[in-house]
Amino acid sequence: MNDHSAIAWGIIGPGSIAKQFAAAIPSSETGRLAAIATRDPSRAGLAEGFPGARIVDGYEAILADPDVEALYIATPHSSHAQWAIRAAEAGKHVLCEKPMGVSAAEAEAMINAADKAGTFLAEAFMNRVHPLTHRLVELLHNGVVGDVRIIKMSFGFRLAEPDPTHRLLANDTAGGAVLDVGCYCASLARLAAGAAAGAPFLDPVEVRGVGHFGPTGVDEWAAATLKFPGDVIAQLSASITVAQDNQLRIFGTEGWISIAEPWVGTGRNGGTKDILIHRPDGPVETVVVDEPRPLYSFEIDAVGRAIRAGQTQLDPPGATWADTLGNMNVLDRWRAEIGLEYGFEKPGYRTEKIDGRPLSRPSAPMRRRPLRGLGREASVVALGGANFTSFSQAAIICDAFFERGGNVLDSAWIYGSGLCDKLLGAWMASRGVRDDIILIGKGAHAPLTYPDVIATQLTESLDRLQTDTIDAYFMHRDNLDIPVGEFVDAMDAEVRAGRIRIYGGSNWSRERMDAASAYAEANDRQPPGALSNNFSLAEMVEPVWEGVVSSSDDAWKAWQRQRQIPNFAWSSQARGFFTDRAAPEKTEDTELVNGWYSEKNFARRQRAIELGTRLGKSPLHVALAYCLAQDFPVIPLIGPLAIGELEDSLEALDIELSPDEVRWLEDG
Repeated sequence: MNDHSAIAWGIIGPGSIAKQFAAAIPSSETGRLAAIATRDPSRAGLAEGFPGARIVDGYEAILADPDVEALYIATPHSSHAQWAIRAAEAGKHVLCEKPMGVSAAEAEAMINAADKAGTFLAEAFMNRVHPLTHRLVELLHNGVVGDVRIIKMSFGFRLAEPDPTHRLLANDTAGGAVLDVGCYCASLARLAAGAAAGAPFLDPVEVRGVGHFGPTGVDEWAAATLKFPGDVIAQLSASITVAQDNQLRIFGTEGWISIAEPWVGTGRNGGTKDILIHRPDGPVETVVVDEPRPLYSFEIDAVGRAIRAGQTQLDPPGATWADTLGNMNVLDRWRAEIGLEYGFEKPGYRTEKIDGRPLSRPSAPMRRRPLRGLGREASVVALGGANFTSFSQAAIICDAFFERGGNVLDSAWIYGSGLCDKLLGAWMASRGVRDDIILIGKGAHAPLTYPDVIATQLTESLDRLQTDTIDAYFMHRDNLDIPVGEFVDAMDAEVRAGRIRIYGGSNWSRERMDAASAYAEANDRQPPGALSNNFSLAEMVEPVWEGVVSSSDDAWKAWQRQRQIPNFAWSSQARGFFTDRAAPEKTEDTELVNGWYSEKNFARRQRAIELGTRLGKSPLHVALAYCLAQDFPVIPLIGPLAIGELEDSLEALDIELSPDEVRWLEDG
């Protein structure tokens, strides 16, 4: 490749890894070093460490540099996401040092940004594109040691100078063994398990871990056991203050493979490396890989060729986006097992978005509808946090929802044993947006479905949510053994106390809702003003959980049309029925099968597919648009686990179904 077509590289973060990367560029076939960004241009040794590169003052400047086509991000882990996202927005291709982000939520946001921008993004596992790894994958594909049973991987060293401010020991830069070197162990174990099974990689079904924390609050050494499909077991060991043997061993039914330091290929500056094949009763076989080129040159060329081919990610065995997310999920689970949470991941620390910018007000709010009793308009879609697992994940999704104009958040006392309340409360407090949000809460879930628990649970939720008032509060289940008036009295007392504004029933029948309204009118109580039942284009066949109520059939629709009471509808997209998960031949999801499989629903699903094809949307988008097109107020609750899922769901807002289209979806 001539110099005119060479990829012009810029580097963010002038550390030791960046110097090794820069030194390998002249040995590549596709790249040239254009510039390096630093926040301290006067720093000694920059010119010598990065010969020929322009020294750019500040990271923002290199994003705007017209001569830079691709960026190698070599900053500490804690700022990978910020600069990768901004680089994608600036139209730059990105190779980001491992791990991609501090968490899978960060990695997914980075991938989403690149996907939207149409730019390249890859995680810099340099060993994954090296000939040594290609040869290992080939051997495992060919079953050289029979059926793989156990994988062992260690990567550990002892810091020569254990300075607590060193990035590997610093909590505020996401130091520690799991993220810095455990990522290699997890990556190669997943690669080996996949190669043995004829796949690019495998994700474990179980992760168990232990670790030791040093005085700076990071893990200095840690170990994990992974269980893959087929009962393949991997044992991983990582350390930054303890030297280890640094070996990959793969044990099968017909022998075992060993490779020393497989993450450096044939050496940082090239050379040879032996893949040793040990037989139970025979000599050791040696496969020699001879590659004189520098380690990082293969990575540079793999990225360069992918960019020139118009790809946005690497080919296997390079780290694809799915591979990266799988690896980050393993690291998340390993960290959770040992209790590793960095200070900056906690709610009070990060008040800015993942890209380092403050939260902004939406310039064009999502469509909204008035809610009686609140004097405010609600976004036509509500965001549910029932499955949020961390503040980082919750903040990324809530930030994006808010900036798209969403203002309804859904929680419940029981969700995550209170975690959902805490995460949403922390997000509202850290962003200072409580007054902008319509907050939904719920209490009195089975088996505690009694009026006298409402006040106690509400108090706990208010404390977790860091607020004095919940805008719409629902009785989460009904208890037909309790007179309806007792529930109304309990809820009315909270309205009068100012702790809730409107209330209603979640999974309540029409008859009980009507009885509650009649009791309230006769006894000078505030009547229920909202509903939270299932509503979807697919009618629920069997309750997906005990005690839940669907309001999707004709009788329910007539009732909602007459009452015009807003329904904050859960499972509005029928829990995946309108995706490929519900293809008739895929019946392993018993909840989906029992809850939604019926001749009527499959006919509606097919019509949603047909209409989606005409509109250039997915059937999932059509199903959500169906809820929004009713002639009574339905506010669907959506529960995305990643920003990409959120943005995909919100594509439904582009669809405005006519009454004829609604009827056609229902009845054909």
